[in-house]
Amino acid sequence: MCIGAIADDYTGATDLAVTLVKGGMRVAQLFGVPESPIDIGAADAVVIALKSRTIAPPDAVAQSLAALDWLRARGAHQVMFKYCSTFDSTERGNIGPVADALLEALQAPLALVCPAFPVNRRTVYMGHLFVGEQLLSESPMRDHPLTPMRDSNLVSLMAAQSRHTVGLVPHPVVARGADEVRSAIGKLQTDGRRYAVLDAIDDHDLRTIGQAAADHALITGGSGIALGLPANFGFTASDAPPVRPEVQGRSVVLAGSCSTATRAQIDHVRDIWPNWKIDAEALAEGPDPCADILAWARETPAGSPLLIHASDDPATVARVQARLGADRAGALVEQTMARLATGLRAAGFSRMVVAGGETSGAVVGALDLPALEICGEIDPGVPWTRTLSGPPMALALKSGNFGGVDFFDKAFKVLA
Repeated sequence: MCIGAIADDYTGATDLAVTLVKGGMRVAQLFGVPESPIDIGAADAVVIALKSRTIAPPDAVAQSLAALDWLRARGAHQVMFKYCSTFDSTERGNIGPVADALLEALQAPLALVCPAFPVNRRTVYMGHLFVGEQLLSESPMRDHPLTPMRDSNLVSLMAAQSRHTVGLVPHPVVARGADEVRSAIGKLQTDGRRYAVLDAIDDHDLRTIGQAAADHALITGGSGIALGLPANFGFTASDAPPVRPEVQGRSVVLAGSCSTATRAQIDHVRDIWPNWKIDAEALAEGPDPCADILAWARETPAGSPLLIHASDDPATVARVQARLGADRAGALVEQTMARLATGLRAAGFSRMVVAGGETSGAVVGALDLPALEICGEIDPGVPWTRTLSGPPMALALKSGNFGGVDFFDKAFKVLA
């Protein structure tokens, strides 16, 4: 195993896995640390997907260290801690605490920090994270229901969460090539820094950083930084056409994300596809709507995908969270989506798009999927995957912020 990766949510794990696949690697994606022997074949990289982004920091650390132990026991040469390209976290973590624990367990002198993913318009310049033309703190992420991002400076964000000091490798240095980047990192290390935030505004910068990272035990960031890693192990990008999961059955979207991107994707198909909106407040009051939704899904003609969503605008989400509490509101939606996923699978819905990291985690857990095969990309960072055990299913686990406005429609046309 060349690269062993730990991802803090399920959609981010598939995002990273498809990036490594495009770099020429054979990749296995696992959900959680295997409790029994599992065949990863001749995988060059293994991505362990955790659901640790918003849990208590000690729990996130414990799960991440268990994943690290599993990967190292199987010979991982380099470790990557993958988090969202918008650095989703709170002041208490979990990015900093997990990175600190991995840094110490690996006895690494310094770790790299780079969430940039330019193809999805996440860039880092002078240590500040941009979403398109906006600073992170001025983007819709400012009002994220679980991880509101009110600061754009990655140096200060990381320093607030970590026990260690943080330095910056600015873009003029990155633009001068890998040797200059290595020199700048060495100087930060000499100065006692344990983390180096690296600027990146395009894919060329990410490949430069990847080249400079060849000897680093720990790399942290978004999936973009993985663009330059396979080449360090002698892999080259494949020209083979992307694999499509050959799975028959009905199609459905389960959307729990309330991001701006997902809401636009819902609006794009709302008037075309049969759809059902789940109300979090109604879930709290009961009764459980799953039986009614599943009956509706079974009775709906099979000529179109179905859309089931709980997405809403930020003001409504804030009102519901104020009444129910953010954790309870989120848990109600996730539990409902999980029950629906198992019922829909039993009803013949074997091609499923799931929007939102927390929702994806709940759905995969309910479907009891230990691993997935990574197939072709739909939009940057979002591949189709195929189940490796149990009833055949095609799954696309989409980060709430990813995908074009026509993503849902495009996903099923790709299969057709």
